Amino acid sequence: MRLISLNVVFIAGLASVPSLALAAGAEPIVLRGVYADDGRQRVASAPNLGGGFIEMLVRGTSDPMRGTRYNQPEAMPMAPAAPRYVPAQQASFAPPPVAVRRTIDPMFARQEVTYTGSQKAGAIVVDTPSKFLYLVLGNGRAMRYGIGVGRPGFEWAGVKTITRKAEWPDWRPPSDMLKRRPDLPKFMAGGPENPLGARALYLGSTMYRIHGTNEPHTIGQNVSSGCIRMMNEDVTDLYTRVKVGTQVTVI
Repeated sequence: MRLISLNVVFIAGLASVPSLALAAGAEPIVLRGVYADDGRQRVASAPNLGGGFIEMLVRGTSDPMRGTRYNQPEAMPMAPAAPRYVPAQQASFAPPPVAVRRTIDPMFARQEVTYTGSQKAGAIVVDTPSKFLYLVLGNGRAMRYGIGVGRPGFEWAGVKTITRKAEWPDWRPPSDMLKRRPDLPKFMAGGPENPLGARALYLGSTMYRIHGTNEPHTIGQNVSSGCIRMMNEDVTDLYTRVKVGTQVTVI
């Protein structure tokens, strides 16, 4: 009977420990990482009993958070999931190509220059390497025009005579050209789309001509099949200055 009484007293004393601890001003348990709706950290209602053996006897565990509703997985507040980045749908079509404005080098603009050659006034001199055509004016002067000339394999040199003049000429590609380019038409009427341009000066009995172009950006380049290309405004100016029978020297 005495042994039983001692055990009852001991257990009763232990049961009074929480009250004594609270009365003594023991700090409440702060549940780290657990927050109330107002953003403050949760505080457990049970005091800190010092842990260890006494804690286990009173609560059945030494974990101050075990058994509280804040320690249950379903009750733990979860941080909101970060929004998933979804890249914008890639356009299924290619953007339209940017038009590149092709200009003519100012050096090929028509201008009057000093001329020291031996040709007489009224003669035409074609300087193939330099891409210039000179109309000799006399007195050491000449009108100089920028031109496009034959591409590699189609260069030529010699002295010819203008045998015919035509405004907005029709175009009939020669047979040799049609063999190289079967996609070309056999005939094209004169006009702005015609590759001979606004005017044409025919050289002797050859297939070569001094003519305009609907591709002015090719002036200053080796691009033709042997003809001498000029800008439409330049060939029109030349057309008014020369006549049939004019000598043309190509170097």
